[in-house]
Amino acid sequence: QVQLVESGGGLVQPGGSLRLSCVASGISFSIYAMTWYRQAPGKQRELVARILSGGSTIYLDSVKGRFTISRDFAKNTVYLQMNSLKSEDTAVYYCNALKSGVYDSRYDYWGQGTQVTVSS
Repeated sequence: QVQLVESGGGLVQPGGSLRLSCVASGISFSIYAMTWYRQAPGKQRELVARILSGGSTIYLDSVKGRFTISRDFAKNTVYLQMNSLKSEDTAVYYCNALKSGVYDSRYDYWGQGTQVTVSS
């Protein structure tokens, strides 16, 4: 059984920080690209950050320099460190695991999401 469990969301003031965690089970973690997506009310889901098995990363332009994605292979966990948070970062953040290679929906998994609210 594959399971992705996010945690770490909450309410934070602008300029504050949060660290999201996603614990993966039931997959060969090392061969999966791990991605954080987010979806704000009335908005389309967008890619926030992605980290590949080899450690290369991709970031949404608006979060570059503020967010850092990392993974701990020993813990099967991916993190998203979010600093200098802005109100526009408010969204539900989802963890995604995608097997490396040609896209195959059988190996595309999602967590349930964790709410991040940035407000004064």
